[in-house]
Amino acid sequence: MSTRLPVGVLGGTGYVAGEILRLLAAHPGLEPAIVASDSQAGAPLTGAFPTLFPRLEGQAFASRDDLTAAVADGRLAGVFSAAPHGVSAAMLDALLTAAPAGFRIVDVSADFRYPSAAAFEAVYGMPHGAPGRISDFRCAVPEHLPDLPPGHVGHPGCFATAMLLGIVPLLRAGLIESDVFASGITGSTGSGRGLKDTTHHPERHANLFAYKPLAHRHSPEVEGLAQAAADARLRLHFVPHSGPFARGIEMTLQGRCAGSPDAADLTAALTRAYEASPFVHVTSAPPRLKDVVGSNQARLAAATDGTTWTVSVVIDNLLKGAAGGAVQWMNRLLDLEETAGLDAPAAGWL
Repeated sequence: MSTRLPVGVLGGTGYVAGEILRLLAAHPGLEPAIVASDSQAGAPLTGAFPTLFPRLEGQAFASRDDLTAAVADGRLAGVFSAAPHGVSAAMLDALLTAAPAGFRIVDVSADFRYPSAAAFEAVYGMPHGAPGRISDFRCAVPEHLPDLPPGHVGHPGCFATAMLLGIVPLLRAGLIESDVFASGITGSTGSGRGLKDTTHHPERHANLFAYKPLAHRHSPEVEGLAQAAADARLRLHFVPHSGPFARGIEMTLQGRCAGSPDAADLTAALTRAYEASPFVHVTSAPPRLKDVVGSNQARLAAATDGTTWTVSVVIDNLLKGAAGGAVQWMNRLLDLEETAGLDAPAAGWL
């Protein structure tokens, strides 16, 4: 590919933005032309992300006004937003007001994951920043929306991605009842770059604990997205856990079978659902985090005792659950190969 399409990154100093930039630095078809951060405007990218040296050496953060001007002038094919929940929507509204036809956005925040402003506000407890733009966005994992959306994309959250990958094919196939019990363990990068008690190393290292049991904000997100993808009701009972590692999610899903499927039936339903999906693989044994961490891959395995079913899912929370899934979407929106820039294997021994 001789020409790389210029794209922008908004909210460019967090872990997810850093992973988007890392992927774009080596992407054959996309170039990180402008990275906007009002708090870091003028500072070198490699100051915030030393890992980007030397690929992005010499490039500096721009202001949001610089990004808006580039969009208005038609200099960018699209923008990734890694701005915080509740902030991203208003910023993207301003960009879309200035944008020419054909411009595309992938938002990694929660602002466009819900079908209405009221649904967002009920979960996040703040006004939606651009309720008039919600209909311009679709939210789904790429594997569950084969038809390209006409507008823009809100990428599901990392926990939500893991759950949806395991639940939706079985709901679609009618193999499971609507109550699903989920237990997920995430790495400390899932809490963002800011220091918190639950990400402080002495508290997190060699430790494991649940938080927000049956009250996590991804639950209503997953219920709505699963119903949209599978046309079936889901009642999710989710208990998240903080794990003693930096990145990755291990998700265990369980529930009651509908009818009497065996393990082969469950595995076949998952395999059919993802047979054309380059990043989702069904395995015969429960997958392990190190199978996927550092990659955009997801691995799933199913089991049943005849009355209860379970699916194990592993993903990298920063990649398949955020930056990698966002690049996967942008590849599709800009008519590039879906796997472009995303085909590196897992790191294995992080």
